[in-house]
Amino acid sequence: MKRAELWPDHVLPAHHVPPPWPGRHVRLDGTLVHVRDTPATAPGAEPALYVHGLGGSAQNWTDLAGLLAGRLDGQAIDLPGFGRSEPGRRYTIPAFADRVVSWIEHSDRGPVHLFGNSLGGAVAVRVAALRPDLVRTLTLISPALPFLDFRRSLQGRMLPLLAIPRGERLAAWRLAQLAPEVMAQQVMESCVADLTRISEQRRQEAIDEIRIRYEAAHYAAAYVRTFRGLVGSFLRSYLPGAGALWRQAAAVRVPTLVVGGRQDRLVDVRVAPQAARVIPDSRLLLLDGVGHVAQLEVPRTVARAVLALLAEAAPAATPAPNGTEAQARAMVTGTEESGTGRDVAV
Repeated sequence: MKRAELWPDHVLPAHHVPPPWPGRHVRLDGTLVHVRDTPATAPGAEPALYVHGLGGSAQNWTDLAGLLAGRLDGQAIDLPGFGRSEPGRRYTIPAFADRVVSWIEHSDRGPVHLFGNSLGGAVAVRVAALRPDLVRTLTLISPALPFLDFRRSLQGRMLPLLAIPRGERLAAWRLAQLAPEVMAQQVMESCVADLTRISEQRRQEAIDEIRIRYEAAHYAAAYVRTFRGLVGSFLRSYLPGAGALWRQAAAVRVPTLVVGGRQDRLVDVRVAPQAARVIPDSRLLLLDGVGHVAQLEVPRTVARAVLALLAEAAPAATPAPNGTEAQARAMVTGTEESGTGRDVAV
């Protein structure tokens, strides 16, 4: 493990808030999967795939994918039962990983630069461990890898729901009691450390996404069953077996960036450093004043770390912008997220 490096901020596009990238439905394994495309803005861009977290969607990657479009031709997938994808038959880490593998093979874009946040991070680890032929680099943002002290997560409050028969009905009832605006505010307060970093446009988009959840009869069941599958994977990871997530993390051989927010309220803040220690070829970026979704809260900082990862993974193919490579890949001790006026310690 080593500290992540950051490329200079000026190599990124000027700060702006793009709308969600265009989406489309594709039939895959008998169901419709929704994918958002972020077309490359420069020749020679390499394929990337973004995987969201529990309760999230492909829309969570709008800013980061746009910032990286000069280097990466991006696609963000809605996992089964989330976003605008149809529900699936199983909501487990292996099932989601199988869907990601199927998409990469179906799209014929592999190997890809694979990104995962939270649940998507756990899924991405499994894909990288079992199908290294499909992955060029791995970027994990607050990956939901196993930890057992659920007092360190707001999600711990949901554990009793898993013991209730047909707990998804209770979840659906609760969902119906809250206005979309209230639910969006609660979600953002759980995921984001500094809400001033979230623009009004992104707030409205979050409300619109939640309205889609209200209209999807399958959503509550998908959420509860996915949470149950995630907790089950946590418990199994401390038992013998090759399928344990921490053992799979140790089997990852591609260059990896691990990003963690020190104010993460959903995943134990000790998980990101542990992931970086376990994955052999890893770089760690810990961010002060940042929560569970760094790609939403401080996308420019995350993009700079990703560019440094890409340069290190393929230095011969990635010239340094406007100066020497040493200057372009200089490690910094602090940066300012454009448009926020907030310092982020690295």
